[in-house]
Amino acid sequence: MVSALGALLPLCYNLAGMSSKASGDQFACLIVEDDAMFAGLSAQVVREAGGDPTHAPTLAAAREAVERGHFDLVLLDNHLPDGKGYDFFDRLSRRFPESPVVMITGVPDLGEAVSLTRNGLFEYLTKPVGVDALAACLRRAKLRLATRAVPEGPAQWFGESPLMREVLRQLQQAAQHPASTVLFIGETGSGKDLAARVLHQLSFPKGGVPFIAVNCAALPGEMFESELFGAEKGAYTGADRRRTGLAGAAGGGTLFLDEVAEVPLPLQAKLLRLLEAREFRALGSTEPRPFTGRFVAATNKQLPDEVKAGRFREDLWYRLDVFTIELPPLRRRRADIPGMAELLLAQLAEKYGRSKPLLRPEELTKLSGHDFPGNARELRNVLERSLLRTPADAKWLALDFNWLQRGSTAAASSKVAAPAGVESAPVERELAPLEAQEYRLIRDTLRETQGGIRRAAAKLGMSPQALLRRLEKWPELRPPKG
Repeated sequence: MVSALGALLPLCYNLAGMSSKASGDQFACLIVEDDAMFAGLSAQVVREAGGDPTHAPTLAAAREAVERGHFDLVLLDNHLPDGKGYDFFDRLSRRFPESPVVMITGVPDLGEAVSLTRNGLFEYLTKPVGVDALAACLRRAKLRLATRAVPEGPAQWFGESPLMREVLRQLQQAAQHPASTVLFIGETGSGKDLAARVLHQLSFPKGGVPFIAVNCAALPGEMFESELFGAEKGAYTGADRRRTGLAGAAGGGTLFLDEVAEVPLPLQAKLLRLLEAREFRALGSTEPRPFTGRFVAATNKQLPDEVKAGRFREDLWYRLDVFTIELPPLRRRRADIPGMAELLLAQLAEKYGRSKPLLRPEELTKLSGHDFPGNARELRNVLERSLLRTPADAKWLALDFNWLQRGSTAAASSKVAAPAGVESAPVERELAPLEAQEYRLIRDTLRETQGGIRRAAAKLGMSPQALLRRLEKWPELRPPKG
């Protein structure tokens, strides 16, 4: 079990060739502990987690070790032969402000625990500490290490949840066929734009080709054709020169149409020709031009519903729905929220030219419990609001929980009721952690699809037969017949 802690960095960092300050599994850990047996056990757990332990049996030895090198993590006993770890903590926090410090003591003191926590202590553990508890603590500390610096590139939105691993697998698969059309679907703010950029990087790892993004909702209908396909000189009033257009500018790279459902209906036929014939005509021209790039689109609308309503061409939908990737909402991958919050906060701190305040573990837990109907965009918004209200010299972020509560109330009023037969059950509390996560994913997906087995299976990335086998194990989740 302990060895499973060895790979906690988000998979997408490796896929996109990115790195962070704590990239890789190696981290330096200082163990300040006078109990030789417990120190040896701690060192073994650290090594299993991918760390390099250094043992200091006294405060004097710890001071020497701290002066000699850098430590990414410190396990600190409180009662030592030559003093108290409590008094040494302040020096550690000044020397390594970004490094988590875990206090481990056999004589707990509530006042000291509260004081240390307020001043940045990562965790306070009471002996005896089991291997599992220590390993879990290291897992949380490694998450802090992995997310304390923002990786370069757009893949910072992704995490380690099974749903996002599946998204990344699909991105890798799609990247092997640069000529294929890819459609991203998902709620507002779920990261479709960034997924398109990751797909571009995976498809063209050597770079040198353009990524052209077009927000279809932001283009007025009368300008859409000329902006996308270009225009000849004199094609319309004010056209005093030839314009290349965005499709021509894509030039062997990626043309990304965001909010593709907003393309005006009369122009959808020309977009269809671009997809089918891989060519287009500039406004005012009779000569077709080849389209040599990859076509990627995204929408937060249900295109089949748009087709039924007469707002979207059915034949265009068929051409778009070749390789479809769904970006799941944050409420279906809550385990990714802490890491994403840390990354976004670091990005925002850099934007405003200030040091990055820390997020308290209990506040990360609260964030993970929020539904975030606006998804990653909403998470970024609450972090930015909070950062701007936090003093520049503050160590901890003053998280705006009032805003979160307002958001939760609004989200609760707009939730769709679950269909009969798709309810939470007490059995969930009796499952192992991984089984419980799978149970919740299936339950939530069946609620979203109103009990539709095929649609739910597609969203979960499994066959209908595989989903039915799981429903045999958890019959309370099965939708009623008839």
